[in-house]
Amino acid sequence: MSDLEIRDIPLADVDQMMDLADLVFHHRTPAEDRERELWAARRAERLAAYVDDVSAGQAAVLPMRLAVPGAFLDCSAITFVGVLPTHRRRGVLTAMMERMLTDAAAANRPVAALWASQSAIYGRYGFGLADRAISLEIDTSRPLALRTEPDPRPLRLIDRDSAPEILGPIHTRALARRPGGLVRDAEWWDKNMLPAVDDDDEDFTEPRVAVLDGEPGGYVIYRTHGEGTGHVRIDDLVADTPQVEAALWRYLASIDLTTKIKAPSRPVDDLIPHMVADFDRVEVTGSHGALWVRLVDAPAALRARSWATGDSLVIELLDERLPANQGRWRLAAGTCDRTEDALDLTLSAADLGAAYLGGTSVSTLARIGVVTEHTPDAAARLDRAFAVPLAPYTNDDF
Repeated sequence: MSDLEIRDIPLADVDQMMDLADLVFHHRTPAEDRERELWAARRAERLAAYVDDVSAGQAAVLPMRLAVPGAFLDCSAITFVGVLPTHRRRGVLTAMMERMLTDAAAANRPVAALWASQSAIYGRYGFGLADRAISLEIDTSRPLALRTEPDPRPLRLIDRDSAPEILGPIHTRALARRPGGLVRDAEWWDKNMLPAVDDDDEDFTEPRVAVLDGEPGGYVIYRTHGEGTGHVRIDDLVADTPQVEAALWRYLASIDLTTKIKAPSRPVDDLIPHMVADFDRVEVTGSHGALWVRLVDAPAALRARSWATGDSLVIELLDERLPANQGRWRLAAGTCDRTEDALDLTLSAADLGAAYLGGTSVSTLARIGVVTEHTPDAAARLDRAFAVPLAPYTNDDF
């Protein structure tokens, strides 16, 4: 679209971003809630696409640090994306995405990430679904027996103001074990993980925080709902060991005047379905896609990522939107160099993004025909090299 112009959104105009977001996502944000919703946009890099001086679309980028296997990488966390319904299919999103990826490369952020409102949108921009999460419900109407012996040390409740300092080290240790999460600063803890009012359901209490101090340690952030048969909702639960995790679950199951624990987002390899003595007490109620990942600087991202084998493979990476990534690369531990050697695999930027955290099987992508094997067992070899001890998981919505 020749009359389309991308401009930065000044801080003074941030409030207008909520108007467009409400229009696009069919919301109505009350005036008293707008400040609570706009904190992320205020700290972000913001841009809009203007057509004839009309803001036809918008997006924001949060400079973050993403836990990847064996490393923490600078990441463009993309949010607040929206295009006016009157300007769809006119290149608005494409122009904004090209600008954001260009800015990410200029800022030396090797990866970009987002949560997708519609899964069909972002693959064409090189994003792949890199991890998933499950939702759980646990019947706590009677005592919950566990097969894992809980850590015997006592837990304590802490106030939300002191939570970032106390929880931060525990969370950082968890990021080193499991890829997919974001490094959290004090504002991120306060606004994103511990808001006083739950925007989705104001009938829930303010967040409660229970901690098991020391190393190993752990914590849980939860809210309770007392109407009818009361229940506990988990917002974040992190533990250094299965024994600490069992202690946290035992505590949650023993909260008076509640008969159920709801966990809307947990790792796909969560331990609690296996910890309980009565497996029927835990129900997996759903599964949903979480973080979409895009390698902005593929060589840098691949060199930084840990490698679980001593193998070496040659891939052809297809990436027309970022030509610096496109071509033939030899991959090994700490290595991603251009080569003319014979190919093992051909795959797209989106499929490499999906596999990058270790949560998507390259062999499965080869089986469905979107990854091409040029040598036998090449996809399985890359799976083994990309293997991670714990499934990737993202519990930082943005």
